[in-house]
Amino acid sequence: MVFLGNCMVLHVIRTEPSLHQPMFYLLAMLGLTDLCMGLSTMYTVLGVLWGIIREISLDSCIAQSYFIHGLSFVESSVLLAMAFDRYIAICNPLRYSSILTNDKIMKIAVAILCRSSLLIPPVIIRLKFLNYCRPHILSHSFCLHQDLIRMACSDIRFNSIYGLALVISNLLLDAVLILISYIMILYAVLAIASREERIKSLQTCVSHICAVSVFYIPIIGLTMVHRFGKHLSPLVHVLMGNIYILFPPLMNPIIYSIKTQQIRRSPHSPLPLVCFLYL
Repeated sequence: MVFLGNCMVLHVIRTEPSLHQPMFYLLAMLGLTDLCMGLSTMYTVLGVLWGIIREISLDSCIAQSYFIHGLSFVESSVLLAMAFDRYIAICNPLRYSSILTNDKIMKIAVAILCRSSLLIPPVIIRLKFLNYCRPHILSHSFCLHQDLIRMACSDIRFNSIYGLALVISNLLLDAVLILISYIMILYAVLAIASREERIKSLQTCVSHICAVSVFYIPIIGLTMVHRFGKHLSPLVHVLMGNIYILFPPLMNPIIYSIKTQQIRRSPHSPLPLVCFLYL
């Protein structure tokens, strides 16, 4: 369902000329990120759920953790770029097409990839040189950095401090900037005299707000479980981990198929197929 839903959204954006706009290029980046997240975790998640896979090599685990954390940072950055897109569209609509050109979107995409892929290697590479003497039992059906350092007996201060700095400078900073952008959007919308125009302006943000919610709420839940749920049932850890991995890419296609008029009204709209698959 994750693969088909996101592939259908990508297909519609590619084949429908009216969707060749900055907002939908960013949506395509979001769908592509969700596809890559599914591909990077499918092997172990399905293997564990089907009872086929019981173990994973250290190298494979480290590689998977790199892709999971890197793609999470990419998705967070894309959501921030989409918030900026909504801010420009609502607060400065007359200059929208001149500010967010195709060239600017390409530069934003390159910046997102560099930011998400070049900052992580130091903390991930060091995992290879740690001594793992504690029980080699992962909390989830995939590998996370915090799970691996929990099993290490070596000095993990660098990983802990650098990892925390990455979370603050990526996920937390992006969340704060998204919040600020929506405060500014709300301020601009409230200045509009017509009630109908205010509602119309806010409706253009509904799908993005839903996407932000389905991304950040599972992350917060998983963080809370890791921080305060050491005595909880392993089932809780596994459930929160699977929600963190599967829920955003599962929900994003249906959110944008239902809430975005241009996609919903497209002759190639994926909405009927997506709804059929999910039901």
